Amino acid sequence: MTVADTTAATGVAKAHGVTLSDAAAAKAKELLDRDGTAEMVLRIAVQPGGCSGLRYELFFDDRALDGDALVEFGGIGLAVDRMSKPYLDGAVIDFVDTIEKQGFTIDNPNAQNSCACGDSFH
Repeated sequence: MTVADTTAATGVAKAHGVTLSDAAAAKAKELLDRDGTAEMVLRIAVQPGGCSGLRYELFFDDRALDGDALVEFGGIGLAVDRMSKPYLDGAVIDFVDTIEKQGFTIDNPNAQNSCACGDSFH
């Protein structure tokens, strides 16, 4: 699924409330260029699990799910499935590269509580 494929025929919406920072978009594009294919997008999803009840999944995906919302940031598509969208509206995905931490972070205004590791929320 590419951003160009987001038409009414595919059932993919073109808007969601998640933002990908410039740093996160650049890192995702670098990883995708190195290890992925042109059909892949970055997908964020919310699944049951983790110590706080819900956990984030962030991965490259070449599937188009029914009801997906897709937006392009810095040359990379960011997909959110229909069920995850309400949990992620207003969230910002960033990439941090410091001595203390390296990786993607998710700042989600909908999370009431999160665990110490930051991988799950309620």
